[in-house]
Amino acid sequence: MEKKKTTQLKLKIRKGDLVKVIAGDSKGQQGKISQVILKDNRAVVEGVNMVSKHTKPNAANPNGGIIKKEAALHVSNLMLIDPKSGKPTRVGKIKNAAGKSVRMAKITGEEIK
Repeated sequence: MEKKKTTQLKLKIRKGDLVKVIAGDSKGQQGKISQVILKDNRAVVEGVNMVSKHTKPNAANPNGGIIKKEAALHVSNLMLIDPKSGKPTRVGKIKNAAGKSVRMAKITGEEIK
């Protein structure tokens, strides 16, 4: 049997970016990316896509119970917020003065740090 090749795409969003959810139950909400899961093309956004997780009693939580936590969203449902205009924007790549490839907001042409 032949092994399936898995290719990892280079994502246009990174940890710490401010993003807006453009599809799904959390549509319209925005927050900062706290974690990016490259192999699944997913990202965890602070305060968005909250789910209830039932936990057993353990050392950290002796009573157990229900904990609210963020679940991962697919990156196709997220759009980067432009630092200059504050609107959702697509992301492009350009070379800066030093010749290094950097991300750029398509709306304003502003470099994304």
